[in-house]
Amino acid sequence: MKRHLNTLFVTSQGAWLSKDGETVSIRVDGETKLRIPVHLLEGIVCFGSITMSPFLMAHCAEHGVGVSFLTENGRFLARVEGSVSGNVLLRRTQYRWADDPGRTADLARAFVLAKIANGRLVLQRAARDHPATANALASAIDAMARSLSDVDKAEGVDSIRGLEGDAARVYFGAFDHLIVSEDSGFRFGGRSRRPPKDPTNALLSFVYTLLLHDVRSALEAVGLDPQVGFLHRDRPGRPGLALDLMEELRAFLADRLVLSLINRRQVKAADFETRETGGVWMTDDTRKTVLVAYQDRKKEEIRHPFLDEKCTVGSIAHIQALLLARTVRGDLDTYPPFFWR
Repeated sequence: MKRHLNTLFVTSQGAWLSKDGETVSIRVDGETKLRIPVHLLEGIVCFGSITMSPFLMAHCAEHGVGVSFLTENGRFLARVEGSVSGNVLLRRTQYRWADDPGRTADLARAFVLAKIANGRLVLQRAARDHPATANALASAIDAMARSLSDVDKAEGVDSIRGLEGDAARVYFGAFDHLIVSEDSGFRFGGRSRRPPKDPTNALLSFVYTLLLHDVRSALEAVGLDPQVGFLHRDRPGRPGLALDLMEELRAFLADRLVLSLINRRQVKAADFETRETGGVWMTDDTRKTVLVAYQDRKKEEIRHPFLDEKCTVGSIAHIQALLLARTVRGDLDTYPPFFWR
């Protein structure tokens, strides 16, 4: 259990939340683990098998504390809130910002700067850990440094989108050098989607899907509309804002996990099958291996660069969603994207 920026995240399975005077009481296996005054909270997010008394739900609703229920894996299920909520005002502001070229460019720039910086750090760490790849990665690392400078100076969202695409091509152009496994089936010739054409792309697409679900759940939990983004253009059925926020976490969480699975030989190219359409898909056993590794990765702890406090990797999407909501509400002057250290 961890409190970030006035939001209480409850992850202890079997926890029981109840009202104790003016406080939220959290009990696990009959033992009180935490009491926290309701007036200090603006939200409670419950992951998995968490139960809450109706009296606490009513008390939270009366005091403007939104309660969100997610699966243990982070998929959004439901949100409980009172009749007077800031969500309508928050979303209306979000929509106005999405129609404002200046606001749109500022947020798109933040998302892309973090994406490029985090991807560049993945390349830098690979060059350090595997010196044989250093020369091959040097030009991509330099090119991405130039991309950071160009994005920082770019004025319009269209320019930012173009620079993001250029940086992504450089990054994935060097991605094969990050794969040190001797399994030749994981050789990477470039990004392919819908369907993925090789085992590495199949892994990337699958983990990106898991990450997108987590980010979308995080946005819904804080009251933002995951469909209306800033970097990604509106398209029916596409969660533009979830894709925006996901960009910051791709390299840090998804790409590093895929590389770890391949390089540590936790998965094999033989564990994938090619369908008649030419797409490559993983077997059920491989999918289970990836899911377990993803959940284990989310349990790891890091120090959040903006909060300067420890948090789990799995909570980063929720923290960034909350920071974004606070920015849209005007509580923060600028949105602080996630820069991996």
